[in-house]
Amino acid sequence: MKEKFLNCIEPFLSYIDNGKLFRKPFSWLYMAFAVGCGIFPFYLLYAAIDGGIFDLGAKYIFAFLILWVFILAAAWVGVQIWWNRKDKVLETSQEGSDFPATPVIAHLIQTSGECLGAFIAIIGVGFSLVVPIFDAGMLKEILPLGGGLEGVILFPIFGFLAIISARFTAEMCRVLVSIANNTKK
Repeated sequence: MKEKFLNCIEPFLSYIDNGKLFRKPFSWLYMAFAVGCGIFPFYLLYAAIDGGIFDLGAKYIFAFLILWVFILAAAWVGVQIWWNRKDKVLETSQEGSDFPATPVIAHLIQTSGECLGAFIAIIGVGFSLVVPIFDAGMLKEILPLGGGLEGVILFPIFGFLAIISARFTAEMCRVLVSIANNTKK
């Protein structure tokens, strides 16, 4: 009886130790991020309509709608990234691993960087094209580079740098786990 009383938490501790406690909720988190990416452009559209975007001139309305299409495209890429990675995060660590949480966090860093890089590249190019075409003065204040050709070239580079930086950071986390696991042998 005493053994059962003292070991009743053993299944929960085993669930933590084998990493399922980390992997499964992160898979759900990735699904939530995918849904959030899908909702974001429609919330932005709602907020713009509520804020009176259609009370502005035709130039600003067309500029906003074209920008919104770029935002919608970036959001769709984000949905696909998070949805694709939700299954892959379940495979980040094996049962019995001494370090089950680190690979999951590394995967989150990598996936976040991929999504951020896609957003920077797609939306940055959209802003860079729309602002000069429509000479949308108030949009120029939002875009730090001022739009135009330099933005069309630089934003994909910035997106790539975001992706590679996140990937490098994630790989460094994985390397530490790999080294720790191999030195134990």
